[in-house]
Amino acid sequence: MAVPTFVLDAHGCVLIWNQACERLTGVRADTLLGTRRHWQAFYDKERPCLADLVWQQRLDELETLYPHGEELQRSEHAVQLQAWCRMPQLSERLYLAIDAAWICDTTGTLVAVVETLRDLTMHKQAQMALQQLASKDGLTGLDNRRRFDAALDQEWRRAMRQSNLLSLIMLDVDCFKRYNDHYGHLQGDACLRAIAEVLQSAVTRPGDMVARFGGEEFAVILPGVHVEGATVVAERIRARVYGLLLPHARSEVEEYVTVSLGVASLLPNARNVPANLLMAADNALYAAKAYGRNRCCIDGTVLPVGSET
Repeated sequence: MAVPTFVLDAHGCVLIWNQACERLTGVRADTLLGTRRHWQAFYDKERPCLADLVWQQRLDELETLYPHGEELQRSEHAVQLQAWCRMPQLSERLYLAIDAAWICDTTGTLVAVVETLRDLTMHKQAQMALQQLASKDGLTGLDNRRRFDAALDQEWRRAMRQSNLLSLIMLDVDCFKRYNDHYGHLQGDACLRAIAEVLQSAVTRPGDMVARFGGEEFAVILPGVHVEGATVVAERIRARVYGLLLPHARSEVEEYVTVSLGVASLLPNARNVPANLLMAADNALYAAKAYGRNRCCIDGTVLPVGSET
C-alpha cells in the first residue's frame, strides 16, 4: 500500500508495518514486528497510539490523550482524528491524519486493528499561516479584534464550566489624535508599536491574551484572575507606558504619552454574556478618562495614580 499503514493483532503486537510506514517514521519493520514497541515511532515516552485505544477498548480516553486533536470522528468500526506527532527517529514534528479501524471475526471478536497515517504537515502549516494573517494585527503583531472576540467567547465558556472568574482590561492612549496631528502618522504608528511591546512584556502568563481592539485601544483578557489582580496588571501597564517617556507636546495630561485603563471582572453564568464584561470594562475606561486620564478605574472606582490596590 502507498499509504503508511500498520496492523496490530488482538493483543496489541505488530503484525504489519509497511514500507510507506517505514519511510514516514524512519523505523524499520524488522525492529517492531511481533512487539508492542510501535509507540517508539511516534513518541519519546511510552504511551498508547490510536490503535492501542481500540484494542484496549479505551476510546473514552481519546480527549485526554489527544487534548489538541482535531477533526475527531467515530463510526461503528473506526475512529479518526488529526494531531501533531513528534517523530523521534526523524527529529521533527508531523501533522498526521490518523485512522484506526477494527477487524472482527464472524462472532464479533476483535482479531486486528489497522491504523493508517497521512502526512498533512504542509497543508496544516499553510493553514496556520493563513490563520496567523487573519488573526494578527499588521501594525503591532498583537491579536486583532476578530481573534479577541473569539478568545473572549472561548474563555467565557471555559470560565463558566470551571466556575472561575474572568477579568478584562481595556486601555486607550490618551489624546492620541492630537499626538498623530502633531507628530505625524508614522510616529503615531511607532508609538502604538511601543505600547504593544509594553503590553506583551507586562502580561506574561501563557493563558492571558493581549489584543489591539481598534485604533489606539487595546484589550487584555485575564482568565482566572480576580479584579484586584487584574488591577495590579493594569497599573503595571500604565506605569511602564509612562516610563517610555515618549514626548507628547499636545497632551492635556502629561508631557509624555499616557494611557487610561478600565478593569472589570465577572463570574460567568447563565444570566450574563461576554458583552456584559466588555461593557463593564469599557465603562470603567471612560470613567478613568473622565477623571483626568493616566489612571485606572475599577467598576466605577477611580484609583489614584500609582495605586495597585
